[in-house]
Amino acid sequence: MARRPTIKDIARQAGVSESAVSFALNGRPGVSQDTRARIRRVAEELGWQPNSAARALSGERSGAVGLVLARPAHTLGVESFFLQLVSGIQEVLAAARTALLFQVVEDIDAECAVYRRWWAERRVDGVLVVDPRTSDPRPALLEALGLPAVTIGEALPQEDEGGGGIDPAAAGATAAPTARPAVLSSVRADDAGAMAQVLEYLHGLGHRRIVHVAGLPDLAHTVRRMESLRTEAARRGLGPDQVRSVLTDYSDTEGAAATRRVLAEPEPPTALVYDNDVMAVAGSAVAAELGIPVPGRLSIVAWDDSALCRVTHPRLTALVRDTAGFGRLAAGELLAVLAGDPPGVRISERPRLEPRESTAPPPAHT
Repeated sequence: MARRPTIKDIARQAGVSESAVSFALNGRPGVSQDTRARIRRVAEELGWQPNSAARALSGERSGAVGLVLARPAHTLGVESFFLQLVSGIQEVLAAARTALLFQVVEDIDAECAVYRRWWAERRVDGVLVVDPRTSDPRPALLEALGLPAVTIGEALPQEDEGGGGIDPAAAGATAAPTARPAVLSSVRADDAGAMAQVLEYLHGLGHRRIVHVAGLPDLAHTVRRMESLRTEAARRGLGPDQVRSVLTDYSDTEGAAATRRVLAEPEPPTALVYDNDVMAVAGSAVAAELGIPVPGRLSIVAWDDSALCRVTHPRLTALVRDTAGFGRLAAGELLAVLAGDPPGVRISERPRLEPRESTAPPPAHT
């Protein structure tokens, strides 16, 4: 394995002292402009890069931000949302020469443990927090650690009952770097408005028995969608026996199983709304297996459009949004906070419904 070049190597090739190299590479006074330029040219020729750990110990930034996903691993490989989100995040970070430290963990407790470790080791300058929970320990922990963060898909971070945050030691932080002032921002998504748009469309087609195949019950956006569905149904005089949600883990397996259950009911739904593209495609396959024509007897709507929705036959009606743009918005907000801007709230554009061949009026006898 090739040895990484060091400051000593640069000093020897440039014919200067190691302290002069340190001054030049860290932008400190003490060397002439010509010497500084020569040192930087030699460093570039040798392929030298600053040691992020050493920079962190000296109080400088690490040059990285973190993203942790606490989701069942089997649901991530086929779901397009996170791939598009990360691509948008990476586009902004790469332009800013900032690394993305990414980790998948089994649950929210493990995610919090990662934040504590990253804070103690000064591995990241800030974090992007996804999947806000209905009862979420992460904002209070990040505030306590003073770790800048942007929550994606939620409103402002919650506070503890006393209003003063929690102590880092009480939060489980075992190292002793000085906590910085809390810097927490948010990028919001209008899940309620998007669900209202879906129900208005299906109701306008004539559907009165609609089932929402939802995701994980502890995610805030799942709750917002379910509440919006109930509210919009009630406004139209539809009760919970006609319009309701069923919970899954977002996987194609559970999406298919939920579809099979509701279609076997004495009065099955005439329309199904799925919380992601993978479950919608799985549901469409179940309908085909059962001999239920789509959209002749069953209409299907997918949340978050993807190539899967567009290549499935029939093509699936879906909510279209710029998910990569969502990621770019979040990454840009975090970089702005790290640059010294005050924390803020950014609003992503509401998804628009794209009607395709999977939706139509229900059969006349239903």
